[in-house]
Amino acid sequence: MIDKLVDKIQKLNAPIVVGLDPMLDYVPEHITKKAYAEFGETLEGAGEAIWQFNKAILDTTYDIIPAIKPQIAMYEQFGIEGLKAFKKTVDYAKSKDIVVIGDIKRGDIGSTSTAYAMGHVGSVKVGSKTYRAFDEDFVTVNPYLGTDGVKPFIDVCKEDNRGIFVLVKTSNKSSGEFQDRIVDGKPLYEIVGEQVAKWGEEHMGDKYSYVGAVVGATYPEMGAVLRKLMPKTYILVPGYGAQGGKASDLAPYFNEDGLGAIVNSSRGIICAYKMDNYAKFGAENFADASRAAVIDMITDITTSVGLA
Repeated sequence: MIDKLVDKIQKLNAPIVVGLDPMLDYVPEHITKKAYAEFGETLEGAGEAIWQFNKAILDTTYDIIPAIKPQIAMYEQFGIEGLKAFKKTVDYAKSKDIVVIGDIKRGDIGSTSTAYAMGHVGSVKVGSKTYRAFDEDFVTVNPYLGTDGVKPFIDVCKEDNRGIFVLVKTSNKSSGEFQDRIVDGKPLYEIVGEQVAKWGEEHMGDKYSYVGAVVGATYPEMGAVLRKLMPKTYILVPGYGAQGGKASDLAPYFNEDGLGAIVNSSRGIICAYKMDNYAKFGAENFADASRAAVIDMITDITTSVGLA
């Protein structure tokens, strides 16, 4: 699947991923009104509104984006109905040939870690039949529990060429409380990055590993160090746009071949219709605003890092 992701990024010249992280107040009123009219102001109504919101954005952007990254917490807050919307979103994106990165940030050990992996990037047996539950192509993984927590994911991923992105240096302001601590003379995030590169050797694609890394756009100097430590690791870069990361800071995340990084934007795309630059579209045409924002993001990044 890493080979497919790289291929789509190259064909579209779009090293980006759209974060489908909907809150109800992101959804235009005409969408929620219709959902509530059918299902009431219920969890089912909320799930329907989110699904229709996502579907409209996918319908207008699928031909210009290589991947989406739905954050599962935004769906879990609505319980089972939210998870149904998550599953519909994953399935619909894949029907459009979009790579899906499930932002689940799981981290546990042993059979529990394996169960998470089976549910999201693997399959589960029920009697004589086998099913894929959520069926993402990649998921994000928290490495805090060490190899015991990560290896079960790698083992499951090997069965069907799926992949993971391991949290290495996250974009949030307090990430340094732990990630920047000096251990044996180097920052902890460097130690994690070195381990990610080792894990990646166990599950390689044609050029890049199926074991990727999450490195925030808000720390470009650290990104440059980690890029050198993980030359065959694809880097998922959150923090662009709403969190303060700029396209001009992204060059260090890419390799000399122009590959090696995929940049995420969530609110900047799905809430584009609320922004001054795209206000002309209005709430009724929110999905068209999202498409325009995607095009602008692609231009911004490819121009800034020399890919245009």
